Amino acid sequence: MRRTLRLPRVLCLLFLGFAAGCADEPYDLIIRGGTVVDGTGGEPYRADVGVRGDRIAAIGNLSRARATHLLEAEGLHLAPGFIDLHSHADGGLVSEERSVAHALLAQGLTTVVINADGRSPDLVRQREQLLEHGLGVNVAQLVGHNTARVAAMGGSHDRPPTAEELEEMRATIRAGMEAGAFGLSTGLFYTPSSYAETDEVIALAEVVAEYGGVHSSHIRDESDYTVGVVNAVQEIIDISRATGVTGIVSHIKALGPNVWGHSEEIVARIEAARAEGLSIWADQYPYAASQTSLVAALFPAWAQEGGGLRGRLRDPAMAARIRPEVADNLARRGGADRLQFTGGDYMGRTLADHAGDHGLDPVDAAIRIVLTGGATGVVSHNMHDDDIHRLMRQPWMATSTDGFLPEFGRGMPHPRGYGSYARKLRKYVLEDRVIDLPFAIRSMSAVGAEAIGSEGRGVLEEGAFADIVVFDLARVNDPATYMDPHQLSEGMVHVLVNGVPAIRDGEFTNALAGRVLSRHGPERAVGGEVVAEARTGERTR
Repeated sequence: MRRTLRLPRVLCLLFLGFAAGCADEPYDLIIRGGTVVDGTGGEPYRADVGVRGDRIAAIGNLSRARATHLLEAEGLHLAPGFIDLHSHADGGLVSEERSVAHALLAQGLTTVVINADGRSPDLVRQREQLLEHGLGVNVAQLVGHNTARVAAMGGSHDRPPTAEELEEMRATIRAGMEAGAFGLSTGLFYTPSSYAETDEVIALAEVVAEYGGVHSSHIRDESDYTVGVVNAVQEIIDISRATGVTGIVSHIKALGPNVWGHSEEIVARIEAARAEGLSIWADQYPYAASQTSLVAALFPAWAQEGGGLRGRLRDPAMAARIRPEVADNLARRGGADRLQFTGGDYMGRTLADHAGDHGLDPVDAAIRIVLTGGATGVVSHNMHDDDIHRLMRQPWMATSTDGFLPEFGRGMPHPRGYGSYARKLRKYVLEDRVIDLPFAIRSMSAVGAEAIGSEGRGVLEEGAFADIVVFDLARVNDPATYMDPHQLSEGMVHVLVNGVPAIRDGEFTNALAGRVLSRHGPERAVGGEVVAEARTGERTR
């Protein structure tokens, strides 16, 4: 049978009515009476789940078993703890106030993959900082290309590295992998990584492949800025073909009207690569808008070099060169009415509104904002539902937030940091019926675990880590919006991290049971210290 129950170490007789466990061997915790959606994509089934320590000990009929603690799940769904394959939560998790990670737990997240887009600190030091105050969720680290390139080349250089510089970069990546990183992150859209040719990334990915690691990439182009989104996805495939490394396309999308519909070719390329035997995956946040700065959205990278954008805009000759590129980028974003400000006097209004109020062309309005130091954070409504749906339906698609761990009430973060996983369930499963519940849960758990090679997480099965979410599907909701983002997701009744309740009966326990995971496995010590560490304690939001 698919769900056979393991016998305990001491022989016990299973009488009629005992589907799992022994009456004289109590569980630490039993979740009773729920509908299990196990992360495999299979049909849900009714069962109890027994936990001992940090592991799932039994799944079945535990009505006659004893437990120290009992959580009721009648009318609720049980699923593996959700995994965020592309997170910027690292800055918040190292702070004492936010390390408990309420905004993540409220979505059902129990594991996040950090150091995205090619940026990472010293991983051993980061691990120490993450564990200093305890963690509400598990963390998997990546080592960054940008970081390695700056360390070897001294800054932003529009040139290939020398042989010596490349070896220094490879050494940095190797040190990160030795420290337990799950792989390499690249931000090929951002300087200085954007200056790297594919061969440079291949040389670094070769190191990662030696450790069985992954290459997670903010690809070179998500629209048609340079090589085009299809070619940018193909680059990740080519790197995997050359090295054997697992490739992950981060927050995959077709950005802007110029490339709407290109998701069909993207899917075809990835399907062909997987049929070839390559390990290619992607992740996606369930929103039709991205969030960035006005500068990053519209102004060419060369004009931003060295922080000298304002000076170049004040130079008439340089401004004349910059202006048509801004116009092109604005068209790529779908026009001035699709860029919505997230701060300042124009919060909630668009670049088109700003231009109209000042009697300016939208390009001149954007330049004026940069020169006067106005608020430049924008939500960019740049994606098409057809592309979102096509990509979401792929079996190799994981879920992500691409979000920071927000500080409650401060700033205007993208709502994805608060609501991605609840939104996927509410909007795309219940309301729009783009995918069904088992498929969604698999994309939110097992796909991410398989992509990064995290053994024992992402599925509900005996022997797996007891990262478990119990939710009321009818109540799951994501109240966070673009203009009012600081709202926690709703509907998580119980959330366990390594067997410890982080949410119980809808209330945060403020337990700090998360761990810094390692590519080497949960039992190995890294840098002289045990990787796994858990604490419990009271913490206020």
